Amino acid sequence: MTQAAQALLGCIADDFTGATDLANMLVRGGMRTVQTIGVPEAGTKLDADAIVVALKSRTIPADDAVRQSLDAFEWLRAQGCRQFFFKYCSTFDSTDKGNIGPVADALLEAVNDDFTIACPAFPENGRTIFRGNLFVGDVLLNESGMEHHPLTPMTDPNLVRVLQRQTDSKVGLIRYDTIAEGADAVRARIVELKKDGVRLAIADAVSDADLYVLGDACRDLRLITGGSGIALGLPNNFRAANLLAHAEHAADLPKLAGKSVVLAGSASKATNAQVALWRESKPAFRIDPMALSRDEPVVQDAVEFARRHDEPVLIYATSSPEEVKVVQKELGVERAGHLVEDALASIAKTLRNEGYARFVVAGGETSGAVVQALDVRSLRIGPQIDPGVPATQSIGANESEALGLALKSGNFGTTDFFDKALKAL
Repeated sequence: MTQAAQALLGCIADDFTGATDLANMLVRGGMRTVQTIGVPEAGTKLDADAIVVALKSRTIPADDAVRQSLDAFEWLRAQGCRQFFFKYCSTFDSTDKGNIGPVADALLEAVNDDFTIACPAFPENGRTIFRGNLFVGDVLLNESGMEHHPLTPMTDPNLVRVLQRQTDSKVGLIRYDTIAEGADAVRARIVELKKDGVRLAIADAVSDADLYVLGDACRDLRLITGGSGIALGLPNNFRAANLLAHAEHAADLPKLAGKSVVLAGSASKATNAQVALWRESKPAFRIDPMALSRDEPVVQDAVEFARRHDEPVLIYATSSPEEVKVVQKELGVERAGHLVEDALASIAKTLRNEGYARFVVAGGETSGAVVQALDVRSLRIGPQIDPGVPATQSIGANESEALGLALKSGNFGTTDFFDKALKAL
């Protein structure tokens, strides 16, 4: 692409579905948004108001996550971005070793600033924060099922405590009663926190209105961190500064032909429900990690299964938390995950070569593996399918080879998401 103007907002996301979630929010705000898969080559210029660099850094060692995030920052800075955004999951997926705290610290130093907020709230999807505690729907984070996450079990709902365990920076809180008073009150609270030595502050939010207040209050921060929800108020800041005109057709995508497939690797509650509904009436093939570990021809069998059906099929490794634990105990957490990701990626690559052009993918790690296998380098962001999940299309030199992709975080989407995504693509 040839760059028509410098990008305004540069975003770094710690997984692929989180990146599309954020890009979806920015497109809804009228910003022309492009998502890249990894850090593009030096000298690459993109024509967009906002650029989201999707990394696969959520569960890698913290030092590696910091290095990759700084590489993304340097590339985004070269694009001329005026503000930067570090995006992580709305359930704050991390461990006591990181990676949210270490990356936020490193990016704060890189932008030469001394304060930022951390707000993963996404009320539209039931993620709210009150007095520093994260709720999923009506229950605390540690009662939501996230306590059983195979890679980042979240057993403490208090994000001030969680983040403080990840960083040497002092962590504070911007409480709901301050946010209810408006943006000026939040800015005053930020001044107080900085005087007290706080560098990172969890921000409460229970509604979209709170996110707009926070967006306004943080307009002068060089770095913002959080979930996609906090991006709601950012486009208005650029408009108020006469830097952005609303793009009425920011979400338009051309029509695509080609076969479709659904690939599911997430073990979340939402994806389990989506798989269960699909299996009631549509063809599905289950990937067995134990069979993969025995070098059985699971990938070939899955491809053959898809070939035998004229309609879209579901190929899934989704299973209950109890089943996941049994497999992980036998194979180890990392090996079990890599076996499934590699298998679904191989299936996607083979099907693409056989004329498949539309892929619905469930799970952040799975989405990362699939887009890499398909050699997708960047995505044009289209209309929303469900909160946090847009339709997207790959960007390349040959438009006739474009792929349609719906990359879904495991916990997102209604039970009939797969059907809606296939129609949207």
